[in-house]
Amino acid sequence: MRHLVAVLAALVLSVSAVPASAAPSAPPRTEVDFTGTVSLSGCSGAVVRPPSYQLSDPALVMTNGHCVRFMEPDEVMVDVPSDRKFTLIAADGAGNLGTLRASALVYATMSRTDLALYRLGTTYGEVEAMGGRALELSPERPGDGIGIRVVSGYWRHIYQCEVDGYVHELREGRWTWKGSMRYTEACRTKGGTSGSPVVDATTGKVVAINNTGNEDGERCTDNNPCEVDEQGNVTVRRGIGYGQQTHLAVACLTGRGRVDLTAPGCGLPRPAGS
Repeated sequence: MRHLVAVLAALVLSVSAVPASAAPSAPPRTEVDFTGTVSLSGCSGAVVRPPSYQLSDPALVMTNGHCVRFMEPDEVMVDVPSDRKFTLIAADGAGNLGTLRASALVYATMSRTDLALYRLGTTYGEVEAMGGRALELSPERPGDGIGIRVVSGYWRHIYQCEVDGYVHELREGRWTWKGSMRYTEACRTKGGTSGSPVVDATTGKVVAINNTGNEDGERCTDNNPCEVDEQGNVTVRRGIGYGQQTHLAVACLTGRGRVDLTAPGCGLPRPAGS
């Protein structure tokens, strides 16, 4: 009996000796910088890649569809020649690594999302040789409340906030976007941040693309998007910014710098009649 008491006492002492730090800790955060980001005329963007790729593949630059031009609400552009130039930003944001040039606009739309992808005349390996690195697109839908960074190559500024939720429909002027990501107030984006990659602060992967914000508190007008729920109720949030989820584009990227809109799981809108 005395032996049993001694054993029990030893167990109590061993449990009480476990340090508080043994409790589960929060997942580590990635240090997000300007790696992979680009600036272009009036907008931001980034060199992006799907999870599976080859260094010999032509690199892709992602920005907004409205950074190509203000497109018709149901318009989809596929494989259009382009020689657009992009400035590749150094990781610290203080300098430039060089100029990238597109060979084609492989995809662009403002229908249901606001996305454009340019194919470069430069491979992913050549981007790395310049001192850059493509940002990986996450194939997963981002969760509510995660920490994010909106990285603007145009302004060379990184906004830090969280995902505040998702919007059934976001309406701005003639355009309607589905499942838009809403930011918390700390990400008060502005003109020139359009096309910025929205990066998960934990994984370092791109989960959305920044595209708009309500500037003046107006209802559903240009530069003043409004939220519309499933019942048609409209909510206006002045000063709040929004992005478009990018995971639905990942399955469309089948290699060689091309977009296959018929690939299984591809969630990007197709041209009318296709």
